[in-house]
Amino acid sequence: MAQRCEESRVVKNRHPQYVEQASDSVFIPMGSLPAYHARRDPTRPMITIGARTVTREEFESRANRRARALAARGVQQGDMVTIALPNCIEFYETAFAAWKLGATPNPVSGKLPDVELRSIIDLVRPRVIVGVDPARLPGCEVIAPGEPIDESLSCEPLPERIAPYWKAMASGGSTGRPKIIVDHNPGAWDPRLPPLRQIIDDTLLNPGPLYHNAPFSLMCAGLLTGAHVIEMEKFDPLRALELIERHQVGWVNFVPTMMHRIWRLPEEQRASFDVSSLRVVYHMASACPVWLKEQWIEWLGAERIWELYGGTERQGACEINGREWLAHKGSIGRAQSTCQVKILSEQGEECPPGEVGEIFFLPVGGRNSTYHYLGAKANARGEWESIGDLGYTDEDGYVYLVDRRTDLIVTGGANVYPAEVEGAIDSHPQVRSSIVIGLPDEDLGHRVHALVETSAGLSEVQLREHLLKRLARFKIPRTFEFVDRPLRDDAGKARRSALREERIQQPPTAPDDARSGQSGREHVSTP
Repeated sequence: MAQRCEESRVVKNRHPQYVEQASDSVFIPMGSLPAYHARRDPTRPMITIGARTVTREEFESRANRRARALAARGVQQGDMVTIALPNCIEFYETAFAAWKLGATPNPVSGKLPDVELRSIIDLVRPRVIVGVDPARLPGCEVIAPGEPIDESLSCEPLPERIAPYWKAMASGGSTGRPKIIVDHNPGAWDPRLPPLRQIIDDTLLNPGPLYHNAPFSLMCAGLLTGAHVIEMEKFDPLRALELIERHQVGWVNFVPTMMHRIWRLPEEQRASFDVSSLRVVYHMASACPVWLKEQWIEWLGAERIWELYGGTERQGACEINGREWLAHKGSIGRAQSTCQVKILSEQGEECPPGEVGEIFFLPVGGRNSTYHYLGAKANARGEWESIGDLGYTDEDGYVYLVDRRTDLIVTGGANVYPAEVEGAIDSHPQVRSSIVIGLPDEDLGHRVHALVETSAGLSEVQLREHLLKRLARFKIPRTFEFVDRPLRDDAGKARRSALREERIQQPPTAPDDARSGQSGREHVSTP
């Protein structure tokens, strides 16, 4: 065990959303853990990207040099370091370099428009930004992408430091009002406590972008407990199966969009890969259609499929395994022991089982114990907080997710939940993905409009016939827009607000016969 520093004593029994705590937990500064694992097995692979693999010993040396390079730019304990790199080994090295200095990593997408990137930088006020062209951020301390490590810097360990906050994740950029979620857990971890059913020295596949919370948190936490991360850089369904077979991956976290893309591979192609090494498949980040989860359970077995629901804010979380889910189909599980959950009506009254309301959580440490915002205020009712999702409970306390409150479409006085409609559309074998939004309508208030990514040959008439067997007529989109580009990113996220605003400014045709439920015009375009 690495030498325990004095600061470690103040971080016992933390990170409750990710691990089951032991009474003798001893947390070590995150920046010291690569050295701890390198002493155990210096040549074991730590991160693999394509043909390149970095061992534990190599990673520790490179991260130490990067830490000294950050320190030369002024980074100290308590500072923020914004990381705008793509998924790469340098991203991981930079995050650990920040922890080695007691600083907090702030991952962001390097593809953000200048206005959004500057808004985030103004909120975070990082000491250094890594991975963007310095010309984009005049007046800021910036390290350009691809800047090599200074080999003259020492690769020896640095003095131990603990960051006051282990991460600061950006969110909400799609609305034009970015916010930063600063996690109140300090930068320390017990290397004997793997997260979410990982095991010590596990082999993990990362299919998601590291600027999103789950990929960043779960891959870094895995490395803290000795894992070997197989980094995809960018998700591809066929390559995911190839990497699982080649590296005997034991644990992976997908979003439903990825699960859908894998399932849409030709059956003979999907079945040709040996995925028996997979012990655990988690999914999170968005609602998973019932039909899709049923197929995955049938394919891999209920004992391997797990779902986690919760926000980056960590006010609370629900979890369910495949066997429980089969007994409570559609549920996202029951509240973890770290929190309480309740469903509240618009009037603030607690909803009885079966009644839809807004999902609120209260962590065991009380409100404000798990995070704070930069640039936003919490959605709170008293001590309880919500991340804006609608749902209900059953008689056994299992929670069911309906949709985001902001995505709810009220059409002709009836509520339409986009997630339900998208699940029905996506169940068509020729559909790759869909996004359902509400557009202004003089008669109905809003009309349901669907953007559909599909293979050639699917007509609107065929899709309507498919939906008539699965949805009430008022839920079936009045208009369809067929597109030939992905609607969601690799984390399963969609910029609904932007898509809605674009179509309000230049509305798709809504023919008169659409109001009577007849086929509207087919739109062949890209968002």
